Amino acid sequence: MHRPPMRKLILASLLSSVALAGCAVGPNYVAPKTAPTAAGGFVSATSDVASGAALPDHWWRLYQDPVLDGLVQQALAENADLKVAAANLAYEQALVGEARAGLFPSTDLSGGTTYGRSSTGALVSELTGAPNPPTVYSNVGFTASYEVDLFGRVRRTIEAAHASAEASQAAEDAVRVAVAAQTAAAYANVCTYGEAVNVARHNIAVVQQAYDLTATERNAGAASDLDVTRQAVLLDQAKATLPTVEGQRRSSLFELAALIGGTPAEIPHQAEACVTQPQVGQALPVGDGAALLRRRPDVREAERNLAAAVARIGVSTADLYPTISLGGQVAGSGVTPAQLTSTSGLSFGVGPLVNWNFPNILVARAHIRESNAQASAALASFDSVVLQALKETEQALTTYSAELQHNAATRAARNDANRSFALAKTQFDAGATSFLDLLTAEQTEVAADQALATSDQQLAADQVAVFQALGGGWEQAPMVAVPKIKG
Repeated sequence: MHRPPMRKLILASLLSSVALAGCAVGPNYVAPKTAPTAAGGFVSATSDVASGAALPDHWWRLYQDPVLDGLVQQALAENADLKVAAANLAYEQALVGEARAGLFPSTDLSGGTTYGRSSTGALVSELTGAPNPPTVYSNVGFTASYEVDLFGRVRRTIEAAHASAEASQAAEDAVRVAVAAQTAAAYANVCTYGEAVNVARHNIAVVQQAYDLTATERNAGAASDLDVTRQAVLLDQAKATLPTVEGQRRSSLFELAALIGGTPAEIPHQAEACVTQPQVGQALPVGDGAALLRRRPDVREAERNLAAAVARIGVSTADLYPTISLGGQVAGSGVTPAQLTSTSGLSFGVGPLVNWNFPNILVARAHIRESNAQASAALASFDSVVLQALKETEQALTTYSAELQHNAATRAARNDANRSFALAKTQFDAGATSFLDLLTAEQTEVAADQALATSDQQLAADQVAVFQALGGGWEQAPMVAVPKIKG
């Protein structure tokens, strides 16, 4: 009976393997859907607080402050946390390259030289009496093997690695969002604490003037020692607020220096000049829920982690099936270089190799259950992140709206306190009111000034918190260089 040559059998096996290679076991990933109510406008986005306009990529430019813009840009390029995130992304991208290597044959080249007598030569010498001197014996070899990805193990591995790298990219974008918001918040703190310092100094000057006047009147017999003591208490209280706000401002400057990648000795001096609360002169552009979920990096990270987990189910499922590899080797040996490639010294082989952990597949099935459980956890995590994003945005808008109202009322109270103190002083000078009434009005004015400064600081922080919850600021951020290890 005619038998086909071995090379034809091998070729037929290879072609059939390639034909079957389109099959990939395990579930194909489908992106999860969110609730329809998540895509609409924000419940807390009232017209006096926010608008439905899209959030700009560089939201901090809404403040129209060149110093703030420069600080954020510097932080996005030099921040240490961003460099960590960039290195993590580079690591994940390298893992993608490692996974892609499975699409190509693995190869091995070896060679060696020995000096001595072979056992075969000793046997020939014994039988024939021929001499068996020591010789130099050389050998070279080349092997190659290629896994035919019949059941998609390699492709699912690449799919999982690629999704993990995209999740790492989203994590880096999330750090960008945080860095931009933290830089804006630190700068706002520097400015509002600077405003509070000026308020404290103004209050000290006002109370000092009243104290000096009261002391003069006491010396003239028009005021008592009790009046002077009461005024001294108010003066000491006014002076006590100044070191606290100065320390808070200094602390904010140190935080700002760290965010832009500097040491405490490298405080940005351009920020020190700011003593006025930065403000956005319009309703905040917040868009809607659909835009929020597309923009928030943590939502994208959770979705990509889910995709990776689903792909790993396919990797685990492929372990139920045999692994088929096509391999070949070429080897040469001899005592001279010519013999390495001669008919007597050259050998070769080619053929398929099947490896199958069968019939005991309990471990493989356990791995499938583990992968399914991890995918279920990733899906639940995605749902949680979506709800968290919506909740954080609504909370930030609600808090900002409440502080806007509180700030307006506090400002009105401060203005009323200023008028009240001015009237009390006029009436006291005319002898129409008591010193105690004047002191009370003065205390009210000082407290109102301090309350407004505190509210301004909180309003600035709440405004930045809205922008951070919206998740913008990463879209056109500069690439961060990965630190290099010198050696």
